[in-house]
Amino acid sequence: MPSKPTKLTSQQPHLIAGVDEVGRGPLAGAVVAAAVILNPKKPITGLLDSKLLDESRREALDKQIRAKALAFCIAEASVQEIDKLNILHASMLAMKRAVEGLGMEPQLVLVDGNRLPDINYPAQAIVKGDQRVQSISAASIIAKVCRDRQMVALHQQHPQFGFDRHKGYPTAQHRAAIMQFGVTPLHRQSFAPVRNALLGQTNTTVIAAAEELKKTPKAKKSQMPNKRKTKKTTKA
Repeated sequence: MPSKPTKLTSQQPHLIAGVDEVGRGPLAGAVVAAAVILNPKKPITGLLDSKLLDESRREALDKQIRAKALAFCIAEASVQEIDKLNILHASMLAMKRAVEGLGMEPQLVLVDGNRLPDINYPAQAIVKGDQRVQSISAASIIAKVCRDRQMVALHQQHPQFGFDRHKGYPTAQHRAAIMQFGVTPLHRQSFAPVRNALLGQTNTTVIAAAEELKKTPKAKKSQMPNKRKTKKTTKA
């Protein structure tokens, strides 16, 4: 059953899981989600939306979150799942997997945004929750660090795309690389820039094949010997 929105009260439960995802916008790579249950006895200072922190600060906080949290889980939805389900439903799937992989049951799940994944726990969606709720901020940070590391690793396989710099997002450099080097299995074919590049590749292949056919010398037709024309003579 889909989770039902829960009204927040002044008496909050102890085991609150914050949930966020990273990677909806990129043209390549998985969408990654995290769920975190923080330990009130081990506070972590400086938790903010991962987008507001520089890389070194995210890395430092990632270590603290992993060391101090009561529980955390990082999950993802693959490129194939994104193309099959669409990015919204794939994001919901990644968040559902993160919550279900926590290892302990949360009393309340707080999710960044305005939609809830299909989970069997009391839950509340909070717009800009990654800036307002520490457990959601923590989820945002470890999901971002995890996904960035994935893209840096993928850069080793496909250095021509520059994944280590743009992390798969549709920068001018990334779009130009797609047009120059083509589309890889890492790219989301349901996204318009990738889909258009694929169509361009197909058209280019067809045009190139047509040009090659034009260059191929045509086989000469064998010439048949001319038949002699004979005049019919009429006897007088």
